[in-house]
Amino acid sequence: MNVTQDLSIIELVANASLVVKLVLALLTLVSVMSWYYIFRKWFAIRDARTKTDKFERDFWSGGNLDTLYQSAVNDRHHTGALEHIFESGYREFTKLRGQRTLDPATIIDGVRRAMRATYQREIDDLEAHLSFLASVGSVSPYVGLFGTVWGIMHSFRGLASMVSATLAAVAPGIAEALVATAIGLFAAIPAVVAYNRFVHDADRLAVRFESFMEEFSNILQRQLK
Repeated sequence: MNVTQDLSIIELVANASLVVKLVLALLTLVSVMSWYYIFRKWFAIRDARTKTDKFERDFWSGGNLDTLYQSAVNDRHHTGALEHIFESGYREFTKLRGQRTLDPATIIDGVRRAMRATYQREIDDLEAHLSFLASVGSVSPYVGLFGTVWGIMHSFRGLASMVSATLAAVAPGIAEALVATAIGLFAAIPAVVAYNRFVHDADRLAVRFESFMEEFSNILQRQLK
């Protein structure tokens, strides 16, 4: 028996039992999908942060609100989450301000509700697919462990037909089983790290959005006096 050849990764996977191969295929697929969502979410959050910074600079530079609103409406497909929140709030403010029967408190309450609805949609979009990363991070090690346990059981069943068990005979079976655990950890660790990072970034953006909504509501309330 050529132990070196049997213990190479390719040989271990090729000679693994059907169940272990299925586990490895599943974990590989999950890992590829996980990395796809990691890069996709990284670009999305970076883009959201960049557009938020730009809009905050434009807003607090003292520009005219009507001009900012028209810019947001005309270029809506290229604006960020914070600009969408501003757009929905100012649109509601303009509509309610034209109804002279409404008092200022009612108008501001309507503006806040409009911005809150848009805020929820934008946060849901930022947090999309994070649950998948969380599931990969929590489940993949156990799936890999299942493949390992099954592989070891398969290896020991093979030893039952042998007169004498040697390390050379049992090592390939145990090694192929441990590959499943390694692939499970390879899928889980990046998913957990990315999930924690993206949740932190999304929370920071959410705080900035909420702060803007409060400050913008105060600005509009002063305009009604």
